[in-house]
Amino acid sequence: MPDGSEGAVVALGLGAALAWGAADFGGGLASRRAPLFGVVFAAASIGLVIAIVAAVVRAEPVPGPLDVAWSALAGVAGAVGILALYGGLAAGRMGVVAPVTGTLAAAVPVVVGILLEGLPGPLQLVGIGLAFVAVVLVSRSATADPDERPSGVSYGIAAGLGLGLLLVALSRVTEGLTFGPLAILRAVQLVIVGGTILVARREWRFQRSMLPMVAVVAVLDVGGNALGLLAVQVGPLAIAAVLTSLYPVVTVVLATLVLDERLNRGHALGVLCALTAIVLIAGGGAR
Repeated sequence: MPDGSEGAVVALGLGAALAWGAADFGGGLASRRAPLFGVVFAAASIGLVIAIVAAVVRAEPVPGPLDVAWSALAGVAGAVGILALYGGLAAGRMGVVAPVTGTLAAAVPVVVGILLEGLPGPLQLVGIGLAFVAVVLVSRSATADPDERPSGVSYGIAAGLGLGLLLVALSRVTEGLTFGPLAILRAVQLVIVGGTILVARREWRFQRSMLPMVAVVAVLDVGGNALGLLAVQVGPLAIAAVLTSLYPVVTVVLATLVLDERLNRGHALGVLCALTAIVLIAGGGAR
């Protein structure tokens, strides 16, 4: 069995994947019904309040200058990533945008993690490879019908790079700090999104009936960020990154169940690869 830290990174990484997958589905769905910038701005505002309250309740120490810098960088990368992701999920096919995003969002921190921390164990390396295969399979199998929505691949690429850099930046935050850095991240996102709304005169107002959905998205997103941050603090960055990157599986399954997007053999094989990857990564560090 994996030791305590390995078990923790698996649990935290999968928890982040579940929360992010549900948040991305909800954010994409909300962005089909309301202006993208309004959804992102409102979700970031709610997330900022949640993060501040949580930091105060946990009596976290005030982040130092270096932690502020890394958190701000994560905020910039996250703003780019989440705008591209929600825009792609709204304009394109969720079964394409989410997996492409997940692949790149994992690839960036996995490469950085290997460079900084060395290679994981052999079974874990196989699991990482299978996780990448899983998201690629889901992505490729979702593009078969040219008469449906555009694929949104370009959105997925931009989102994946942004969210991958976000995870790398969060991994450099001092261990023990969680919600303070997330509050800084959200504040930076608010400045970027709010500034874009004002300068570019983007539409942002939406009906109050959408607020509960946006609030749920905000809670799930903050929860995913917190779990992801804890995962990269307690375990290897490469392992934490690839586990959190499995969130597209959640998004695709929800899109299949709620929006009737097709789940074919390619999807099913991708899900099977993802489950196998989890088992290998979880057990690969066994002594």
